[in-house]
Amino acid sequence: MEGPGGEGTPVPSVGIVLGSGLGALAGAIEVIGTLDYAEIPDFPVSTVEGHRGRFIYGRLGGKHVLAMEGRVHYYEGYPIGEVVLPVRAMCGLGIGTLVVSNAAGGLSPLFEAEDIMVIGDHINLIPNPLVGRNDPELGVRFPDMSEPYDRELIALAHGVAAEQGLLLREGVYVGGTGPSFETPAEVRYLRTIGGDAVGMSTTPEVIVARHQGVRVLGFSLITNVLTGRPACLGGVAKLTHDEVIEVGRRSTAALSALVGEVVARMP
Repeated sequence: MEGPGGEGTPVPSVGIVLGSGLGALAGAIEVIGTLDYAEIPDFPVSTVEGHRGRFIYGRLGGKHVLAMEGRVHYYEGYPIGEVVLPVRAMCGLGIGTLVVSNAAGGLSPLFEAEDIMVIGDHINLIPNPLVGRNDPELGVRFPDMSEPYDRELIALAHGVAAEQGLLLREGVYVGGTGPSFETPAEVRYLRTIGGDAVGMSTTPEVIVARHQGVRVLGFSLITNVLTGRPACLGGVAKLTHDEVIEVGRRSTAALSALVGEVVARMP
């Protein structure tokens, strides 16, 4: 099978979504080639600050990887099928593992801003990208989701984090549509149904990756804590997108170092 560069180019074994918190990892990739989303006909282009919008093909930790530097979101107005198109493309190019990342609000009272959470499971509140006619060449009509995030890779992440002296949380990520931040009542609801962190992406990408038999490892960078704070009614402090970006900038080095070493040790 040919890689993204054409005949003779190795197939990428790992796909990486460089969401908020993983920007520094782009600099660690030994770049072979890049391709802006805008150069691909009919391809969705991100309109959100901090999401550059290009593919990077190269080597990381001795492996050939294909990274998405920025993603598109459902709240930008794209149909859900277009939101997951970049991940579908990476799966079609032959990746065996997908690493996803995001910025998220902490729902667990144990969390602090700048914590890193490995995703153990998720709750998807975004329209499911598998609704509609199923293509059996991509996957089965009713894919199993009993292990959306690979337990072996989660264990590897915990081991690497311990070696690096990094506190790595684990929890359930809730994927919501956005773009408004959560109300106090919504925060209480999301915590009640089992969420530990909430964001506006990721879960549809994971669903299509698992649909195509690709294993997944996910991380959330906790940019703010939504519970247990007396800042305003319901314990939810006011939040801006600029604050989310700033926390991401402060914490991106730690998360990128963790993910880079995990990729290097993947079997």
